[in-house]
Amino acid sequence: MSRRRKIIEREVFPDPKYNSIILSTFINTVMQRGKKSLAERIVYGALDIIGQKTKDEPLQVFLQSIDNVKPLIKVVSRRVGGANYQVPTEVSNKNAQALAFRWIIGYSRNRAEKTMTERLAAELLAAYKKEGASIKKREDTHKMAEANKAFAHFRI
Repeated sequence: MSRRRKIIEREVFPDPKYNSIILSTFINTVMQRGKKSLAERIVYGALDIIGQKTKDEPLQVFLQSIDNVKPLIKVVSRRVGGANYQVPTEVSNKNAQALAFRWIIGYSRNRAEKTMTERLAAELLAAYKKEGASIKKREDTHKMAEANKAFAHFRI
């Protein structure tokens, strides 16, 4: 248990185009060095590409792809009696969303497409179809937790 004071969470305002708080936090996660307008251009451009390719509502495709990537359990390193154990723990909804954002953005940056907008759109579409690197990361995380299920009694 942390001895510090409780962190007061900052209120996140919905984004101007789709009026979604989740999309606004995603834009903030994409943002680097405070360049929010560039992050908005990248995310909105990716959503436009998704809308053209799927002929569906881009926000719904985005939300579904985030839900597909969210992990349910993860492993946490815990030291017990001089040995480190990988203990499977459940992931809170907020933490799962943050992990999904990080995985999607990280793997989209490593893709081979020409612009970041195209990379992000391709990774979101792959996550929507339940394929791609971010889905593989989720499956690997679940496999790791399943393999270390024997240490679940060390849960914090």
